[in-house]
Amino acid sequence: MKFGVVVFPGSNCDRDMQDALQHDLGQEVVMLWHKDRDLSAFSKEDCIILPGGFSYGDYLRCGAIARFSPMMQSVTEFARTGGKVFGVCNGFQILCESQLLPGALLRNSNQQFVCQNVFIKDPSENIYKIPVAHGEGRYYADEKTLDRLEANGQVIFRYCDESGKFTPGSNPNGATRQIAGICNETRTVFGMMPHPERACSDALGNTDGRTIIRNLLMASQLVAG
Repeated sequence: MKFGVVVFPGSNCDRDMQDALQHDLGQEVVMLWHKDRDLSAFSKEDCIILPGGFSYGDYLRCGAIARFSPMMQSVTEFARTGGKVFGVCNGFQILCESQLLPGALLRNSNQQFVCQNVFIKDPSENIYKIPVAHGEGRYYADEKTLDRLEANGQVIFRYCDESGKFTPGSNPNGATRQIAGICNETRTVFGMMPHPERACSDALGNTDGRTIIRNLLMASQLVAG
């Protein structure tokens, strides 16, 4: 699998993602500039990543301008023809703005930027400690959409406490139904607010993110459950 990491004006986690993929996971990475369009070097077996940051300064809404960039037009087509796409934090926001994933990311319920380690749980009851860093990370969708996500098994991560319990105190942004990440119906497009690329190095004392990236994007084991 080859990875393409899109770089927007304001991206600040693109190099973090590149480093995690290349040095911690030993994968091939190509950096993709937002003004380019060419994805001909990528197949459906590859993955395009939309990293965290503040694309285009988060003007209008987070991700609202990035969705119109030349590269995102190509990424949207890539996703709609079965290519894998993974958005983290601002990348998740862009995926929702592009309607590649349902719902929206709203301002945190405490109206403050949150930067801390949190715990998230996947459908197989695995618990991971992963950092979050966002001001608009509160996932929201209408009840019909939420019920459909639940029924299809599209909720891939929920915020929890260290023991795996879903409590108000373990929800860092007030996300609806504790949702931290979702995927599309065909399980080729994934989005999450926490930053797995920031938990991939032994030097940081946490490699839970390495497991998430490997399983989610290489084996798709998490969404299969």
